Amino acid sequence: MQDTSFAIHPGNKKQPGKSAFQDIGKLITFKNEQDKFIFHCENGYVTILCYSRDIVRIVMNPTDEPVLDRSFTVKNADGFKAVDVHEGAEQLELLTNDIRMVIHKTPFRLSIYDQHDQLLVAELEKGMGYDNEGKVMCYKAATEDDHYYGFGEKSGFLNKQGEKLTMWNSDVYAPHNPETDSLYESIPFFMTLTNGRATGIFLDNTFQTTFDMRTEQTGVYSMQADGGQLDYYFFAGPTPKQVIAQYTGLTGRMPLPPKWAIGYHQSRYSYETEVEVRELVRHFQDKQIPLDAVHLDIHHMDGYRVFTFDADRFPNPDQLIAELKEQGIRIVPIVDPGVKADSEYSIYQEGILHDLFCKYMEGNVYFGDVWPGKSAFPDFTKKRVRNWWGEEHQFYTDKGIEGIWNDMNEPAVFNETKTMDVRVMHDNDGNPKFHRELHNVYGNLMGRATYHGMKHLLNGKRPFLLTRAGYAGVQKYAAVWTGDNRSFWEHLEMAIPMCLNLGVSGVPFSGPDVGGFAHDSNGELLTRWTQFGAFTPFFRNHSAIEAVRQEPWSFGEKYEPIIKQYIQLRYKWLQHLYKLFKTSGETGIPLMRPLFLEYPEDKKTYQLSDQFLIGDNVLIAPILRPGVTDRIVYLPAGEWYDYWTDEKYDGGQKIMVHAELDTLPIFIKKGTVLPEAEITMSTAKPISNMTIHIYPDESTSTYQLYDDDGQTFAYEANAYFALNIHARSASASVVIDTVLENDGYKPGWTNLLFKVHGLTSDANITYNEKKVNGDFDAETCTLVFSGSW
Repeated sequence: MQDTSFAIHPGNKKQPGKSAFQDIGKLITFKNEQDKFIFHCENGYVTILCYSRDIVRIVMNPTDEPVLDRSFTVKNADGFKAVDVHEGAEQLELLTNDIRMVIHKTPFRLSIYDQHDQLLVAELEKGMGYDNEGKVMCYKAATEDDHYYGFGEKSGFLNKQGEKLTMWNSDVYAPHNPETDSLYESIPFFMTLTNGRATGIFLDNTFQTTFDMRTEQTGVYSMQADGGQLDYYFFAGPTPKQVIAQYTGLTGRMPLPPKWAIGYHQSRYSYETEVEVRELVRHFQDKQIPLDAVHLDIHHMDGYRVFTFDADRFPNPDQLIAELKEQGIRIVPIVDPGVKADSEYSIYQEGILHDLFCKYMEGNVYFGDVWPGKSAFPDFTKKRVRNWWGEEHQFYTDKGIEGIWNDMNEPAVFNETKTMDVRVMHDNDGNPKFHRELHNVYGNLMGRATYHGMKHLLNGKRPFLLTRAGYAGVQKYAAVWTGDNRSFWEHLEMAIPMCLNLGVSGVPFSGPDVGGFAHDSNGELLTRWTQFGAFTPFFRNHSAIEAVRQEPWSFGEKYEPIIKQYIQLRYKWLQHLYKLFKTSGETGIPLMRPLFLEYPEDKKTYQLSDQFLIGDNVLIAPILRPGVTDRIVYLPAGEWYDYWTDEKYDGGQKIMVHAELDTLPIFIKKGTVLPEAEITMSTAKPISNMTIHIYPDESTSTYQLYDDDGQTFAYEANAYFALNIHARSASASVVIDTVLENDGYKPGWTNLLFKVHGLTSDANITYNEKKVNGDFDAETCTLVFSGSW
C-alpha cells in the first residue's frame, strides 16, 4: 500500500528509541599488527589499513575485530608499510607522504589532512556507530562548498548535494524521475569536490546502503548500511581524475571492448522472428545506414527458456547469425537468470541435480515468477555455479554469437517486493549469507560468470556483455544501459547526468535506450536523442513492444536523413572513440566526462548537467527540449572552434548557439588533434582513408593514433598500431611531426589526409621536417594535405 496515502499514515512513524544511535565511544587500546592499525573502543572495534600513500581503508565492527577478506569487489592486499605513528595523550596520528590521519581518543573521531595540512574529511559531534537494528553508520562534516558526484546510476541532476540516495538494485519500470531513488545499479561510491580539490569514498558494503547528503541544515552528511561492517575506503585525490584512478585501481577497470560493440546497435522488445530480423537488416542496407548489432529480446526463446531459440520463430539461427556476420552485423541475445521450472528442460534438470539454484536455509529451492512463469535462480555466489553458467554459453558461441545481454538480474521477480525473498540463503562458497546481504552483488556475479565463460569459449576473441544490474566493479565485466526509460524529453535530459555519474563511478561504458524504451517516441525526439546517442559510449536504439516503431526511418523523410547523418557521424568518430576506450581501460577515466573533471577549479562547471566532454577537448551540448533551436552553452577556459563552421570563440563565457534540427552543437578546443575515419556500413568493413584534423596551438599538442584488429586480445601481445602525432603553431607556421611508436598491427589506411584549422592564407606547414603545399579554403581558414608516416 506504499503507493497510496497510507504511506504517510501517522501510525507508520517510527517510535523514538527504537533504533537509537550507539557511538563507537572512546578509545581503550591500540595496536599495530602487520601494518593494520587496530583500535579497541568502548563500543566496538576499528581497523585502519593504508593501501597506498593516498588510499586508506577504515572498517568498524560493533562486536569484534573487523574482518578484512570478504569483499566481492576489492582483492585482499597487504598494508602499505610506509606509515609513521605518533601517539600523544589526547590523539594519535598515522602519517604517509600524502595524508595525515588524526584519531582523537575521547571519543574516537577520525580526521584526515593532506600534506599541506588541508582538512579533507572530519568526524565532529558524531562519528562512527550503530543501532540496535544492526545498522552501521558514519557521519562526516560538510560545508556549503562541497559538491557530490558519482553514486552510480541515479536520476536527477549531476551534483547530488541535498539528496538522499539508497543503494538497492531494483527493477523500475515505472517512469524514472528525480524521486526515483533505487534503480538497477548500486555503486556506493562518491566524490566530493570542494573549491577545486577532490576526495572520494567507497562504502564496500553489499547490504542496502543509504547516503544522506542533505547537509544544508545539519552541516554533516551520513552513510549507513543495513547490516554487516562499516567498511569504507577514502581516496585523497587531489584531482577528480586522480580520485577515479584510485577508486578503479581497487575495483577494476573496463577491458577493451570489441570494436563492433561501440558501433550502432538496433533493438526492440521484440524482433520476434528470423524474417523480421532479416527485413530489418535489409532496410538498414538499402538505406545505407551503418549497423553493427541487432539485439534479440525474450521472444527469440522457446517459452522464455534461457539458452534456447524458438524453432518456429527462428528455424535456423545458426545460418542467420553466420549470414549476418558476413555482412558485418552481430546478434546479441538476451539472457535472464530465471530458469523455467520444467522437469524436461535440461538447464533446470542440471540445476536441480547438481544443487546449483538458490535455496532457503531449510534446503528447499526458491522459486519466483518471471517471464517463463515459475522459475529457479542460479546461486552465483558459488564458484562452481558461475563456472557452470559460463560453460552453458557454448550454446551461443557455437552459433557464432560474441555478445550477451543480461537483463532482470537485480534479480527481478514478479511479486510485491519485485525481487528474491531476502530470507534466501546463498551458499557463498561455504560462508552462507542471506539474500538481504548479497542482493546488490547478484547481478555482478552473474556478469562475472557470463564474461569469463564467454571469454574462455571465444578462444581469443573479446566478448561483449551488456547488463542492467550491478555493483561496484561491474565495469570489469559489462557495459551498462540505464534501463527502462521513457520516450520523454525529460528522460533525454536526465540521461546526460546519469551517464556522467556512472563514468565518475568507474563505469565508462554506458548509455540510455536511444529514443526512449516505453511510451511513444516521435521524429523530433528521436532525432535529438540520436544526436546525443552518437556520443554516448553505448549507442543503442531500443523500444517496447507496445510503443510505436522507432527505427531510424520510422518517422519519415523529414527526420530519417538527419538520424542517418548522426549514425554515420558515430562511425566517422569511431576511431577516436576507440582510442578513448583504450585509454579508459588503462586509467579508469571515462571517455564521456563532466566538465568539472577537466576544469575542477572552475566552479561554473560544478552544476552543468546538460553538456559534457568527449575526452578532454571536445564539448557536446545537445538540444533537450521540443521546438528549441537555440541554447546557452558554457565554454570553459581556452579557445573553442564550432565543429561545423570553424567559427572561433573565447572560453570562460556563456554563448548563445543556434542549432536547427539537423545540428548538434559541438565545439573543439584549440590544441586538439582529432582523427575522422571514412564512413563504413559497420566496423567489420575496412577503412581506407583517415583524416587528421589539427587545431594548432602555441604549445605542442600530442595525439596517439591507435588501432588493432578490434576483435581479439592480440593487442596485449604487442599486435597494435600506435602513431604519435605532434603539432604546434608559431606565428604563421605550423609544425607537424609523426613518430611511429608501434607497428605490430597494420591498419587498412596507409596514407593520412591532414586538415589544419584556423590558418591564414600565408601559413607555412612543415610535416616531418619538410615544407608541404596543400589546398587552402579561405572560407573556413583550413588547409588540406596528404602525408604518410
